[in-house]
Amino acid sequence: MTQNSRASRRAAWLTRRTLRPFAEILPTGRMQIHTSRALVAAGMLIGCPPPHHVRIDKLTTGTFRGEWVYPTHTSDSRQVILYVHGSGYAICSARTHRGIVARLTHLTGMPAFTVDYRLAPEHPFPAAADDVEAAYGWLQDIGYRAENITLAGDSAGGHLILDLLAENARHGRAQPRSVVMMSPLVDLTLELARRREREVAPDPLISARAARRLVGHYTAGHPDDLPRLRLTLDRADDLPRTLIQAGGAEMLVADAEEARRMLVDAGADCRLEIWPGQLHVFQALPALIPEATPALRVVADFITEPFATTVEAEETSADQKGYATA
Repeated sequence: MTQNSRASRRAAWLTRRTLRPFAEILPTGRMQIHTSRALVAAGMLIGCPPPHHVRIDKLTTGTFRGEWVYPTHTSDSRQVILYVHGSGYAICSARTHRGIVARLTHLTGMPAFTVDYRLAPEHPFPAAADDVEAAYGWLQDIGYRAENITLAGDSAGGHLILDLLAENARHGRAQPRSVVMMSPLVDLTLELARRREREVAPDPLISARAARRLVGHYTAGHPDDLPRLRLTLDRADDLPRTLIQAGGAEMLVADAEEARRMLVDAGADCRLEIWPGQLHVFQALPALIPEATPALRVVADFITEPFATTVEAEETSADQKGYATA
């Protein structure tokens, strides 16, 4: 198995010594949240500038807002990506994730809609979940069939995606064609992450304690075991095929493993890739981390490939690319 590049090791080293100490004290009050939003927006623009030749159309429906990202070489595709961004329900936006979404549209040839869900602390639970659910229904209302929609997202976006799958199952709604989650957050108490920190190593970016404070802006006033916060998936025959990627250096490896366990136990076809030594959502930083580009190519191949894929082919591909699968 290949090791992570010198550039990615340097990025982890710098993150551990600069951003992590800052993150430990910043996500507390509303003023600090606004500061975090500005800093993260600048960092995402540096680490993942949007590629040239994409068209951006912003949208406000009155119920939710977001933006379309179109690659120039796409035709009138019946396939679409619904992207759900992360960053603890409180920091990021469609704008901060425009670079990674634009790269996915370029690699897949599909348009993507990024739902710009309402952020905490201004809009606590269930605002974000409601906006994601509304965007998924709206795509079907405007002509995209559920079997032609791919849900993709990162970090807290993974929790929102799993929540949507669970709500679809409970209400008998059609599930999407496929799902991609990068460094998904599953346990909003961050206990899985704390255990990973104790048993393996601290996350280079942020501690479980600081991340819990950030997520707490969204969950404030609700018990930890509230349905839709503590996720459960009922067994179903129509759960979508799923790809999960996580960085080997991050604490949310434990959450990625839990997401896979939940999906497999519920009957889904789910593949988990652990990319050695990589940071949380490393795919969003191709200008700094060389492994981001091949990881996104794997994601694009998964989104565009036919349903029939053998386990042997997946394992061969994994060995060639240098990540671990489960």
